[in-house]
Amino acid sequence: MADDALPDLPIRAVLPQVREALSGAGAAVLVAPPGTGKTTLVPLALPGRVVVAEPRRLAARAAARRMASLLGERPGEQVGYTVRGDRQVSRRTRVEVVTTGVLVRRLQRDPELAGTAAVMLDECHERHLDTDLALAFLLEVRAALRPDLHLLATSATADAGRLSEVLGAAPVVTATAPLFPVEQHWVPPTGPITPPLGLRVDPRLLDHVAATTRRALTDGDGDVLVFLPGAREIDAVATRLAGVQAEVIALHGRQPGAVQDAALRPSTRRRVVLSTAVAESSLTVPGVRAVVDAGLSRVPRMDHARGLGALVTVAVSRASAVQRAGRAGREAPGRVYRCWSQAQHDRLPAQPEPEVAAADLTGFALDLALWGHPDGSGLSLPDQPPPGALQAAVTTLRGLGAVGHEGRVTARGRALADAGLHPRLARALLDGAPLVGARRAAEIVALLDDERSQADDLTAAWRRARGSRDPAWRSEVSRLSAALNRKPADETTPDVTDAAATVDQPDAAATVDRPDAASAVDRPDSADASRHPGAGPRRAAALPDDLAAGLVVGLAYPERVARVREAGGRSYLMAGGTAAELTGGSGLAGVEWLAIASADRTAGARTARVRAAVPLDEATAVEAARTLLTDTTEIGWTDGDVVARTVRRLGAITLVERRIADPDRQLVRAALLDGLRREGLGLLTWSRGAVELRERLAFAHAAIGEPWPDVSDQALSERMDDWLELGNARRRSDLGRIDVATSLRRLLPWSVAGRLDEVAPERLPVPSGSRVRVDYSDPAAPVLAVKVQEAFGWKDAPRLADGRIPVLLHLLSPAGRPVGVTRDLASFWVQGYPQVRAELRGRYPRHPWPEDPTTAASTKRTNPRSR
Repeated sequence: MADDALPDLPIRAVLPQVREALSGAGAAVLVAPPGTGKTTLVPLALPGRVVVAEPRRLAARAAARRMASLLGERPGEQVGYTVRGDRQVSRRTRVEVVTTGVLVRRLQRDPELAGTAAVMLDECHERHLDTDLALAFLLEVRAALRPDLHLLATSATADAGRLSEVLGAAPVVTATAPLFPVEQHWVPPTGPITPPLGLRVDPRLLDHVAATTRRALTDGDGDVLVFLPGAREIDAVATRLAGVQAEVIALHGRQPGAVQDAALRPSTRRRVVLSTAVAESSLTVPGVRAVVDAGLSRVPRMDHARGLGALVTVAVSRASAVQRAGRAGREAPGRVYRCWSQAQHDRLPAQPEPEVAAADLTGFALDLALWGHPDGSGLSLPDQPPPGALQAAVTTLRGLGAVGHEGRVTARGRALADAGLHPRLARALLDGAPLVGARRAAEIVALLDDERSQADDLTAAWRRARGSRDPAWRSEVSRLSAALNRKPADETTPDVTDAAATVDQPDAAATVDRPDAASAVDRPDSADASRHPGAGPRRAAALPDDLAAGLVVGLAYPERVARVREAGGRSYLMAGGTAAELTGGSGLAGVEWLAIASADRTAGARTARVRAAVPLDEATAVEAARTLLTDTTEIGWTDGDVVARTVRRLGAITLVERRIADPDRQLVRAALLDGLRREGLGLLTWSRGAVELRERLAFAHAAIGEPWPDVSDQALSERMDDWLELGNARRRSDLGRIDVATSLRRLLPWSVAGRLDEVAPERLPVPSGSRVRVDYSDPAAPVLAVKVQEAFGWKDAPRLADGRIPVLLHLLSPAGRPVGVTRDLASFWVQGYPQVRAELRGRYPRHPWPEDPTTAASTKRTNPRSR
């Protein structure tokens, strides 16, 4: 289409530069703010067949309809589109608009993109997982297969340097747009507002948003566009706006295409459009003169330590706030009402966080494996995935049987990818259909893929959905039912999902089309097609709805099968080992077994909070989580004693436990030694003889070293197999009857065993003839405590350890109190003794106090009384 035939939008001025950049470098970056026409005019101005990739299906349909209208046609002629469950193309189609998820899947099937001259990746600044994948895959295709394929990446922000670098220093073309002025109003709530917690938004904030919307209607003319984080909040604010003099319209990704398209057409009536982030970019909602921004967004978060993931509500970035405000100035001067203060605005993050940094990466990892780069190395990804998160995702895929040990995709992995769901939901659909019936499996999985339907009791929500006329849910059920029978190559029903969810959808596909926002799911510990012996399937028709729902939920999230901790309570233990708790007043409280469909854990919380679950029985729990079922024989140290038992467990949940009457003695010995290492050698009874022997050995080791053994706690614990004789000990109480002293002597090598009394004698003779016990409690300073009168005649202190170490003499008064401490006895007799003699001979007159103790006779007796 000739440039002069296109509408006079700001992008027209740079179209020649775009074509020149692509023809020269083969790749380019186009930076243009919303409203410049980049999404609808650029594809029409490019030669050859063009594929345009949008991050959301709503935007893809809208772009195709807009381009078709410029040509005076309907979608499906020169301009068509492909989104999940809806494809309008023909042989005449030259420009096809797809979601990035559809593009990723198409690249997996046909990397060459035969017949395609150019690919335009729109809104790259949003940094969704599938956008990053599509960009990386296309760059490799250009390098290896299609150097003639032109690649244009567009962004609404000016931060294009990184994008240009990823594209190999591609030229950057910038378009400007003289938008109409937008008057800013800072309207924070006047009262206290509880910050968002998980998906919960304070109802008082929604009251304030509704009141601000009413103000925006009265402040000026035109339609009002209200940004809210998710479909739940849209429904809540719509209820609060009952009676306003305007048509209230909802706009989010779970609506049928006809409803979405109606919101994007001009109307003769004044409107209030309540939208998720889907209206933040790519789309133009006509007639808008005012924007009311709640200031919230939904982003994926993954708790890898507990395997819990969900979308959470966070404050928007400043860049997103600017994008949203710009919607009010596209067609005329406008106004924006921000439901927060300017001071809060200044503290907002500058840009939104890339999805790859925090989201569940299971679907992302499966796409990498399908592409042949299991770890992502070698691909030009804008940001490399966090190693820990990617490893967790690969572990999940390996448990599903989707990848082998080297990370290569398996036939099962291809089947899961072809199902068009997150791998875990795909597993639930494929493996659940033969167990509960294809229709019921499709209905339950469609419910899992729609967070709005996930009430506390998911079975009740399923019954409500069956009785409703929700076209989005029914359409998804039909698509999933068809997916169970169709061939993988049938692209009329693409094997992708555009997250199949609203912006507050917590369990959506990671590398798929997206209606409003990113998705995040929890990581299972293990799930595959194998069946544990004794847990066989039951006939689908015989399984009641309650158990059918529990079985399918458990197949999707086997690690979240949970059993109540105490009868009648709200606290549960999940098979994955995470504690979970029902909210107060839940009708599920006390149910013995649950299959938890959705749970999250807020910062600082010790347990997860159950948001949606299904009751089930033990047999169904075992069937659902059969890959976590184990039968083990355990002989070990548990809870402070030896436990010998056989245990059947479902992950972390103990099902059956039986005591073993005659356990293996070697395993019992290993358990006792393990208990000693864990709880310390204090479990043994340390008699005085054992303590003194250990102290003597410690002295010999400190004074001489090898081969005298180290008898510290650490050394004894490390060498218990060498010295500790357990005999017939079988439990903790038996440890107290072990002869520790005898066991310790086993540490002595034969070369020194007979010399212990020489190196570290238990007692030493003193001049009086007594044999006095040596105190070795301090290995560096053995102590000999002896009365002064018994040491008369000694000129030097005795020495130990083959003469290496003098004993530390504690010279005692007749009452046994120390009057001198010395290693140099000769100096003490000269310097210390005269003072001691002067002080004590009057107090103890019956004891000898000679002037020269070195020549006096030692004695342990007193002088006879004078008559």
